[in-house]
Amino acid sequence: MKEGLPPGQVWARNWVIYAALGIPRIDPETWRLKVSGLVEKPAEYTYYQLEDMATVRYVRHFHCVTKWSIKDVEWTGVPLKDLISNSLVKDEARWVMFHCADGYTAPIPLEDAIHPDAILALKIGGEPLKAEQGFPARPFIPHLYGWKSAKWVTEIELLPTYVDGYWEMYGYHERGEVWGEERFKGMVGKHSRRTSYGILPKV
Repeated sequence: MKEGLPPGQVWARNWVIYAALGIPRIDPETWRLKVSGLVEKPAEYTYYQLEDMATVRYVRHFHCVTKWSIKDVEWTGVPLKDLISNSLVKDEARWVMFHCADGYTAPIPLEDAIHPDAILALKIGGEPLKAEQGFPARPFIPHLYGWKSAKWVTEIELLPTYVDGYWEMYGYHERGEVWGEERFKGMVGKHSRRTSYGILPKV
């Protein structure tokens, strides 16, 4: 795991809240998270089931593609690898698409979704996510820019090939790895390496 400030970033004191499609108010009693697509066993989880599965608690920085970073954020959540592997991923799956309650979508390579640090975050600083931070849950992948950490997530879909999400339609990078400064399409960082379906992290 790399430490410190990635290239092109500056430390910020406070979060900047983005909500391109508005901030939905979600009832945790009725909210569900689905795992779908190229899996043998589609699954659905309640908020309270995920609370019981939230075994990861760590401190990691958060990096926004607009060049600000928040240092030493404490995150609590469920390993994304567990949620995905529990549904028995089919061999042809290569990408994950996050679908959200507000209509937002964000794709990431499957390799990044099953990275040891990738989680479905339920808490920040030991407290449940605030509405503007994505309550009840959002994925968090520390080595990817924050727009991939899709707030108010409702579905994790496994896909065979890349599909644009909300910001990718406007030219943002397919993967968004922070150390390679993968901010926009066509940018390949000097610390990244290509594969047959995208760009994988050095881990």
